[in-house]
Amino acid sequence: QVRLVESGGGLVQAGGSLRLSCAASGLTFSAYCMGWFRQAPGKEREFVAAIDWSGGSTNYADSWKGRFTINRDNAKNTVYLQMSSLKPEDTAVYYCGAGLGLGVYTTVSSYDHWGQGTQVTVSS
Repeated sequence: QVRLVESGGGLVQAGGSLRLSCAASGLTFSAYCMGWFRQAPGKEREFVAAIDWSGGSTNYADSWKGRFTINRDNAKNTVYLQMSSLKPEDTAVYYCGAGLGLGVYTTVSSYDHWGQGTQVTVSS
């Protein structure tokens, strides 16, 4: 059974930082692109960042490019999202996803498995 478990969310002041983690089990982690998405209340899930199976290629949505960094540790079956210079508009539930294949995927439909999400709240 595939499980993705996010952690590291919380309440932080604007300008602060958080590091999200997503621990995967029940799959061959290195065979998957890993991505982070977010969903704000009343909005659709949207792409934040993704990293290919090797960690050699990444992609970021423009809104978070330069402030967020995605990386992965295949030995630990874990993907991370380092979030810096946080803004109130970054407030959302953040989800990690696993998409089978060699690419760097940016669409929800490309992902086969999802975690339960972790809440990030940025206060002004």
